[in-house]
Amino acid sequence: MDKNKSDLVRKTFEEVFGAEGDIRSYFAPGRVNLIGEHTDYNGGHVFPCALTIGTYGCARKRKDRKLRFYSINFKHLKVLESSIDDFVYNKKLGWINYPIGVMWAFKERGFEMDCGMDIMVLGTIPNGSGLSSSASIEVITGYMLKDMYGFDVSNQDLALIGQFSENNYNGVNCGIMDQFAIAMGKADNAIFLDTATLDYEYAPIKLEGAKIVIACSNKKRGLGDSKYNDRRRECETALAQLQKKLDIKSLGELTEEEFEANQDLIPGSVFRRRARHAVYENQRTVKAVEALKANDIETFGKLMNESHISLRDDYEVTGRELDVLVEAAWKQEGVIGSRMTGAGFGGCTVSIVKDDYVESFIEKVGNAYKARIGYRADFYVVDIGDGPMRVDEA
Repeated sequence: MDKNKSDLVRKTFEEVFGAEGDIRSYFAPGRVNLIGEHTDYNGGHVFPCALTIGTYGCARKRKDRKLRFYSINFKHLKVLESSIDDFVYNKKLGWINYPIGVMWAFKERGFEMDCGMDIMVLGTIPNGSGLSSSASIEVITGYMLKDMYGFDVSNQDLALIGQFSENNYNGVNCGIMDQFAIAMGKADNAIFLDTATLDYEYAPIKLEGAKIVIACSNKKRGLGDSKYNDRRRECETALAQLQKKLDIKSLGELTEEEFEANQDLIPGSVFRRRARHAVYENQRTVKAVEALKANDIETFGKLMNESHISLRDDYEVTGRELDVLVEAAWKQEGVIGSRMTGAGFGGCTVSIVKDDYVESFIEKVGNAYKARIGYRADFYVVDIGDGPMRVDEA
């Protein structure tokens, strides 16, 4: 969390909306998933962590029922308006469908706003990068509503409300991981989450002598317009075929051996490969956390590499840009592991790189990417941060 950026949002809020009244400042992080991709909607495990980059916001209650939004990232859009009496998805409203969707989801749970709000945000997560800018907006909105209206909800509730709004208001059939990682973030810890039960534990990330480096491909993607929902349907089809014989509720319940013994139940190689990824990726995630607890970072890195190969070959969600970044990373000295992270189809990779090689890693991978793709990638050496917070009380 950067106090200067929070101060900038407050200053801009006062310039755009006026300085009077009870203006409150907030922050919600982005997230990166270290391993466990496309497992969250398949009843498997994930291993994300919150980041120190994210969404900064200011909010103030109004005396009427109007909603006014302003994003410093999209100044050209100026002030966008809606109302707490008009919770209907409208594509023309763009990014504000995410905070409005959360307000709608609160109302669906019986938490009604009695007046409107002025809201200003600044995102330091690259837009469309796969580091969960949308979930960060959802969680900061939920945290604002909880704080300003006194709604009795936990941070875990905020995650569920955010997911519900994205599924049912914005039409993206996402799992729980993004919102959960952001709402429940804890500094210097990743979250080992069983998405089937929401049982979780914090696992300290002790990367002595190494850093987490995120590479943003700068290939934009829109989740709702991508093949994300197709992959989910393909897994549901495979699961339905397995359920004709097996008493399971999700692919995440299967071991590798059980899948291999029963994969012939799934007609069609595409559906079989999708299910194979879901099963094997879940088991990789369990093994990766065990390796981390044993301080075996080399095994953790190998499992990251295997994860990318599975996402490339079995799940087919990587694409040329992410493959170029990862394959260039694998060739660099000091790289412990590298993989795509997020939904895929563009977005980011995450690598664990030994301290002494971080600068050369960024230079060499960056050069290789630009030479092959034609435009540059952006790199972020990130820290693991806390979940949402009220900044002016911190």
